[in-house]
Amino acid sequence: MVKISIESPFQSLVELEHKLVGVGGLSDAVVVPAVSGSQETTLQQVGRAAGNQLLQSLRDRDVIAITGGKAISAVVENLQPERKFDVTVVPLTGGVQGKFYTDVNHLASRLAERLGGRALLLHAPLFAESAAQRHLLREMAPVREVFDLARRAAIALVGIGSILTPGSSYYDLHPLPDLDRDELVRKGICGEFLAHLICADGSVADHPLNERLVALTPAEIAHCRRVIGVAAGPAKVQPIRSALRGRFLHTLVTDEETASGVLEALEPVRNVA
Repeated sequence: MVKISIESPFQSLVELEHKLVGVGGLSDAVVVPAVSGSQETTLQQVGRAAGNQLLQSLRDRDVIAITGGKAISAVVENLQPERKFDVTVVPLTGGVQGKFYTDVNHLASRLAERLGGRALLLHAPLFAESAAQRHLLREMAPVREVFDLARRAAIALVGIGSILTPGSSYYDLHPLPDLDRDELVRKGICGEFLAHLICADGSVADHPLNERLVALTPAEIAHCRRVIGVAAGPAKVQPIRSALRGRFLHTLVTDEETASGVLEALEPVRNVA
């Protein structure tokens, strides 16, 4: 008797994807191999996989709403469409100039260019000087027009940020270089989503910085046809867990080491349930 057994090197990735869908309330998940010793190369692979997910979901006349961030920049730069799409790309947040990955208008323009569509830009800062100024900015007709489109977007492509590590891009976003990281941790804050500080339980934090944000909230993109979250690296484990507990995503694209860490972080929650 002869027994033939086929072992796929990707079977472990498929199992991680199934587990993430099961415990994270996702429609689907994509997990790519991690590149040992190179987080940047891993991020580029995650960006390529997320770009493929975007192309599979995309239809002509769709609106795509995006955030800034290193992960979204990796998606844009690794995108390889086989045809042009009649789409509109809009930002989900105000912008921060100075670095290409924090300038969401730059990324929106670049994504539209790659897809053959058009971009509608948001000429407003990410952080207003006060909650009152934030309200005024959001009520300006050009800003309101972009946000109205973003709320109705077919696809939202979003990064998931860490606030715990010194190299976190969140600290490139806001105008307070002396923000106390330890104080954020004491308040139960462990990540950011749409530039909103979020807590471990998946709630949006009650924090003054959130009150000044010129950005849509997680609840405002809940009706998008597909919200694709893109993140990679050990620093993103807790933020991803928070985003999953908040049910912010339909799809998660990440790497195998991060996926394993997220599942371990979710394990106590599963045991309690």
